[in-house]
Parts: sequence; C-alpha cells; structure tokens
Amino acid sequence: MRGQVWKLYLAAVTAALLAFLAFPVSGWAQVGWQVVVGYAAVAALLAGPRRDGPAGRLVWWCFALGVFANTTGILVEQVDAVLHGENFPSVADGFYLALYPAVAVGLAILIRRRSGHRDRGVLVDATTVTTGFGLLAWVFMIHPAASDETLSVLGHIVSVTYPVGDVVLVAMAARLGFGRGGRNPSYWLVVASLVTFLAGDAAWAVANQLAWEPAGAAERSLSAFFLAAYTLFGAAALHPSARTVGQRVEDGPRGLSRPMLATLTLAAWIAPGVLAIQVLRRQVTDGMAIALGCVALFGLVLTRMAQLLREVEQQAAKVRELSRTDELTGLPNRRAWTAELPRAMERARRAGLPLTITMLDLDHFKQFNDSYGHPAGDRLLKESAAAWSGQMRAVDHLARYGGEEFIVLLADTDTEGALQVVERLRAVTPLGQTFSAGLATWDGRETSDEIITRADAALYAAKRGGRDRTVVADTLVGDVAVVDSAVADPA
Repeated sequence: MRGQVWKLYLAAVTAALLAFLAFPVSGWAQVGWQVVVGYAAVAALLAGPRRDGPAGRLVWWCFALGVFANTTGILVEQVDAVLHGENFPSVADGFYLALYPAVAVGLAILIRRRSGHRDRGVLVDATTVTTGFGLLAWVFMIHPAASDETLSVLGHIVSVTYPVGDVVLVAMAARLGFGRGGRNPSYWLVVASLVTFLAGDAAWAVANQLAWEPAGAAERSLSAFFLAAYTLFGAAALHPSARTVGQRVEDGPRGLSRPMLATLTLAAWIAPGVLAIQVLRRQVTDGMAIALGCVALFGLVLTRMAQLLREVEQQAAKVRELSRTDELTGLPNRRAWTAELPRAMERARRAGLPLTITMLDLDHFKQFNDSYGHPAGDRLLKESAAAWSGQMRAVDHLARYGGEEFIVLLADTDTEGALQVVERLRAVTPLGQTFSAGLATWDGRETSDEIITRADAALYAAKRGGRDRTVVADTLVGDVAVVDSAVADPA
C-alpha cells in the first residue's frame, strides 16, 4: 500500500493544480485553493517519515516547516490586504521568507547524511554555480531592489532577502546535485521541487524587471510553480525510496559528467555574457560586480583544474604502484622483482659482494586449495608472505613470482648464508605447510635471466626429490642448469 500512496497523492494534487489553472478563480477562492494544496504537502511531509521510522525525520520536518510557513504567507497576505490594503513589505513576507532557512537547513542535514565528509571538488563545483547565479541575482534583482528609492529601509531589506535566499537555495541544490549519494526517485523529486521553486522565483523576477503586474491566468500560472514545488516535496517524502535518500555512499571522487561539465561551463559564461548584454545596451551599470564575478569564476576554474590534475597524478601513481604490487599479498610482483634484480646485481658487482636468489614453492598447494577452499588458500599465501617478510633484512627483496611461487633476493649473502635464511623461512611457514626451494648464487658474470633459470631448475629438482627441501644450483652448461648434488633436507 505504501508504494501506491505517493502515486495517489501526486495524481490528486496534480488534478487540483490543473483545475486551478483551468478555472478562473480569484480572491478568497484562489487563496483557499493554494492553501489546501500547500497544507496537503505539509501533511505528506509529516506523514512520510513517520512511516519510515526515526531516521531522517528532521530533514522532512524542516521541509514541512518551510512549506507550512510559505503557504501560511498566502493566507496572511490575503487577510492583511483586506484589513490594511495592498502594502509592501507586510507580515506575509516574514512567512514567505521563512521557507529559505528551513529548506536550507533540511538540505544541509540531507547533504551531511549522504556524503559524511567534505569533498573539495564538489565544494568548488557548487561554489562556481552559486557564483554565476549570484552575479545574475545581483545584476537583475539585488542591485535594482537596493537602489529603488520608492522603498523604505525595511522594504530594501525584504526585497534583497528574497534573491539572497534564492542564491542560498542554489548553493545547497548544487551541493546536493554534485555530491555523493544514490539517485533514487525521492532524491529526484526533491531536486525537481527545488528547480521548480527557483523557476517560479525567476519568473516573478522577470515580471518585475518588465514592470508587469500579472493577473488572471498569468497570475495563476506563476503561482502554480510554487504549488507544484510543494507537491513534489510531499511526493518525495511519501515515496518508498525516501527511507534511503539520505543513505551514505562511500565511493571515490566523483568525476565530471557531461551534464555537470555543461552546468559549470554555463556558470563560467555568465559573467562575460552579462557584460556583453550591458555593452550592447550601451549601459554598463554593474562593471565592478561583473569584474569581481569574472575574477572569482576564473579562480574557481583554475582551482578545479588543479584538483583534477592532482587527482590524475594520484591515480597514475596508484596505477604504477598496483602494476608493481601483488594485490593479494601486498608484496612486490614479478615485474617489480625482475626490475630490481639487475640493479642489485650491478651493486654487487661494484662492491665485490655476493648475491643469492632463492625460489620458493609451497608444497601441494593445489591439494590444499581443493581440501580447504580458495579463501583458505589465499589466507595461506598472505600469512606466508607476512611471516617470511618478518625474517628479511631491509636490503633483502621478497616478491610473489606467480601462483604459489615466491622469490627472494638476498644481498651480500653467499650460498651458506642463504641456506640459513631459507631454514628460518621454513620454520615460520604458517598452517603447518612446507615449501620446496631452489637456490642460486650469482657467479659475477651471468645475466639476470641466467641466474633465475638456475634457481628455477634447482627448485624443480627439489620438487622432484620429494619436496620440503632446498636444492642449490651449481652451474649453467649451455642452456641446461646443473644442480649441486648437495641438498638441504630438513626432514
């Protein structure tokens, strides 16, 4: 039933709005119609979260408070007009303006619940959009209202507060839209409500700029913007997805999608666009404001570019690190090890020091996997890597060579010392497992591929010899590795 309530509510109120637009009502009938639609939205905002439990109630209560105050302003304005005639500002303006802080607080709570932490990229994007819209608000609403000599001081304050409230809602809406969190139906209904409300304010601002007093169907059409915004808020609260609209999503930095990039581009063009319009009209009245807007937008664009470059650099560094690190064990992988071996050999050659490599292969690893499962096999690999790493010196180099094979580079270590190291590793091998090892000491002439080939041949000799032992490679004759007859067998 809950899944149908929001549909029934939306259908009923939409029918009421269409009837409001179609029938020429005025006076108290028009006011009553608007108040009923507004208070129905308040009821929906209060009823929705009650069914969803305590989580997230405060968000919807803030929205309900804003819609209630704004709707009550319609009724108060009509009463005040009957008692005192048309006047501005009036008590009704206090009710109208209460919507802005109430909705802004609700959005701030919702944003906090969805993101959980500050995302500087999102803040810069939201600030860019807000700066562009704020410049428009200054040029077309705030500045004209502030310089209107027919208004009292209170009238100036009230007139300026309306567009300032719109700028605040734009900032919060941009922060919500650019931030993290799921995009479920309740989220989109909230966004649609904000857009509709701001569109209504913009339409009234255009009417004021044109010195046009809308009446009849035109007035009802402009009022319908706000009624639709109330209705969308109510539908968002009643929708079943309202219980997860504030759910936090822990993901990486959000990239710039095409709609986001288009929005930011449009915001960046606002300042030069306004300047071009005033130049064409041969009356640049807001030159300083436009200049400051250009500087702010330019700085925000540069800041965002720097953030994106930093993110790209960090991601590139992470990719480089991942390309040289084994994901399971955290050890260097085969690529990193084969790059390190020639450097270690050159250092050993210059210093005249010995160098030994050892290849390790966990015995019967496939059988272990088949018996205990792949998670247990992964745990064996990780625990073995951790245990063996604890036995290494800082100059040694342990890497995962592939599968269950590991390889160790032992700097300044001869064959006898390497055998001792291998036995220390054997003693700490976890879960009662054993390994076979092939050991090769560099002769000072062979290449890195040749010493690896000798160690690999010694390893396979250890496996053929019964496993759980270490075989020392002796020489390389042609392409065939010859292993020493001496075998270290712990058994």
